[in-house]
Amino acid sequence: MTLLAPAPAAPAARSARGDALEKLLGAIAISIRSQRRLFPAIDDTIPLGVDGLSLVYVLAGRVALPASAGLPHDLAAGDVLLLSGARPLALHVPAGAGVLVSHLSLTDGSAHVGELLPDLAWIRGFADLEPAAAALAQHMGTDAPVVCDRDGDLVICRMMATTLLQSVIRAWSSVCAPQGWPSLTGDPFLDRVVDAVNADPGRDWTVEQMASVSALSRSVFAERFRAAFDRSPGQYVAEVRMRAARALLIDGRGVSEVSRELGYASDEGFSRAFRRHTGLTPSAWRARGPLASA
Repeated sequence: MTLLAPAPAAPAARSARGDALEKLLGAIAISIRSQRRLFPAIDDTIPLGVDGLSLVYVLAGRVALPASAGLPHDLAAGDVLLLSGARPLALHVPAGAGVLVSHLSLTDGSAHVGELLPDLAWIRGFADLEPAAAALAQHMGTDAPVVCDRDGDLVICRMMATTLLQSVIRAWSSVCAPQGWPSLTGDPFLDRVVDAVNADPGRDWTVEQMASVSALSRSVFAERFRAAFDRSPGQYVAEVRMRAARALLIDGRGVSEVSRELGYASDEGFSRAFRRHTGLTPSAWRARGPLASA
């Protein structure tokens, strides 16, 4: 994940990858769990947990990382660190240094984006690659626990954090991402199906229809799909529908409206499927409010 100049791509390949990247970035929606600017007067250690995404932008000085395999010794001002939450990490911030630490959660409608992100990524010289986002980071967070004292603060802060995260992912994709990223499977035939199901989860997706989208025979498609996702096509469709249902409910849509939009024959059938997936009825889940999407 060390910064390297990317080799020039052929125009056709760059266009295809660019389209996929734009689609992925456009799908990102987050909530902010916490966001702080830290300038410790004495050396401090900041734990970065496994609950959602953690994004660290170095505002001043240098910060040290643990001596773990595959990690750089330290990061300097203008560098950025992104953790998906797969493993904990302790960040050492010496006196005189400064960091912006954002703890974020992808919304249910964006959960599939998390499957495409690396467990841990760092980008040296992020401020040079993404100067606008780096300038934005200089004005994000507070020096004390977040207090929203102006109308609209939550919306503006969320938009700023989203822009920073999108820029970090774009920078990482240009210098560090593996060949074929952001494909989830590395299989363009299956990618067509994944894109189609996520774009229209309410369609009556049969195995035959998905095989047709993939341009594969039914048996070949089903075998390759299960090998790639460790679940059946039908199970995958159900998961995408439940993800979409949670996002729609959080947006305030009624149970009947969500049921119809996601292709269920009845509200009762939708409610049963939702309860199997979440342990709660749609109404009870929505009543939990922001906690439901954490």
